[in-house]
Order: sequence, then structure tokens, then C-alpha cells
Amino acid sequence: MRILISNDDGFFAPGLKALVKAMMEIGEVVVVAPNKDYSGASNSLTLDRPLVVHQHEHNVYSVNGTPVDCVHLAITGLLDVAPDIVVSGVNNGANLGEDTIYSGTVAAAMEGFMLGLPAIAVSLVGKKCEHFATAAKVARDVVLSCKDIVKQSPFLLNVNVPDAPLDSITGTRITRLGRRHRAEGVVETKNPRGQAVYWIGAPGTVKDRSSGTDFGAVEGGSVSITPLQVNLTDVSVGERFDFLSR
Repeated sequence: MRILISNDDGFFAPGLKALVKAMMEIGEVVVVAPNKDYSGASNSLTLDRPLVVHQHEHNVYSVNGTPVDCVHLAITGLLDVAPDIVVSGVNNGANLGEDTIYSGTVAAAMEGFMLGLPAIAVSLVGKKCEHFATAAKVARDVVLSCKDIVKQSPFLLNVNVPDAPLDSITGTRITRLGRRHRAEGVVETKNPRGQAVYWIGAPGTVKDRSSGTDFGAVEGGSVSITPLQVNLTDVSVGERFDFLSR
């Protein structure tokens, strides 16, 4: 199995290194990752300048672009042999609920999915993020479990792993996205010239952690696996606006 690994924390991130180590146990690994931290980059593509690829060692590349740039370049021309699956992570922090909309980690996996490949995004849920090896081993096991269906049809999985030793994980749950409350307000400060500058506020607190949600699973000590889709069409709302059809 040929595994393309990317992330949004940068090719130097400890989560990526842990993921590479785990995936090398089950297949051939190629890394194409951003040359710096692109957390929160979502699905952005770089279209206003050319991208530069730097090869660090055999099958390890960094790109001066977003996570989506990295996966797009890898699949559409950089690699001589197409990967069988894309695995993104291990992200330094959760990607639960609405986090998935902003996440560069999820976006890298989603780009692989949109280009016709199965893809998995993996994140470590915790404030300290110490157990990257746990999340990497969980990702390895998920890939192994899906090995027989990898070539059948593309899929997109969002995996969140509690920041804990592997033997303390209580199980694996197939989940739906939970919800957060509205994000906190921006933080206004002054720069050295006295100009007002703003920091984006913290994410909202958890609103829906009910049974079956990703929040509920990880808070209970389990791995959350949420199947995602790209189709954003809301059919029920569309029916309410039939009167606009001409």
C-alpha cells in the first residue's frame, strides 16, 4: 500500500513524525506537507503565486503552500506513482464539530477524497497533546481495517483520538459531528505604533455532546470516527425555496 501523508502543522511537526513511523509498518510512505504551520487554512488553494517544492530526503517533501496545495500537487503531478490512500495528521489538537470546517488537517484529507482517493484525517484531542504515538497507532489500525475496501470506492473519515496511553482508550465509535456554541469575540490589542490589531477569539464551548456525537465519544475516552461528505446541498431547505424557481 502506498500512503500519502500530509498535515497542517508543518512537515517538522511531532504528530506527522509519529504518523510516518506508524504507517511505515504497513506500507510505503510519501510525505508532502507544508513548510510551516498552516493551522486553520481550511480548503484554501494558493493561486496568486507559484509553489516551490523542497525535497528533504527520499519521499519527504515540503511545500511553501497550504495543506490542500500539498495534496493537490502530490496527486496531480508531483508523484510518479499515485498513492492508494491519503492520511492527514496527526493534528495537534481536536477537529470536532464545526472545527472540521476550518481545519487544514481535514481539508488535506478532503482534497484527496475529491481527487478520487480514500482519505483519513487524524487529530489528537487534549490540551497538552502528549500521546501522538497513540493517535498514530489508531490511524494505522484504521487503515489496516479498511485495507480491503480502499480500492472499491473513495471515503473520507475524520478520526479524533483522546490524548491518552493506547491501553486506556475505551473503544472506537462511529459518530456524527457535534456542535459548538458561537465563537468568542475577537481580542483587540495595540501594536507598538498604537494601531488597533485583532486576534480571532477562541472557539465556542461545546453545545452538543450527546450520545453518538464526536464530542461525546472522545469525552468518554473513545476514538471518534466520523464519515464526512463534500456535498453541501441542503435538500430540505431547497424545497422551502421552490417558489424562487422560474
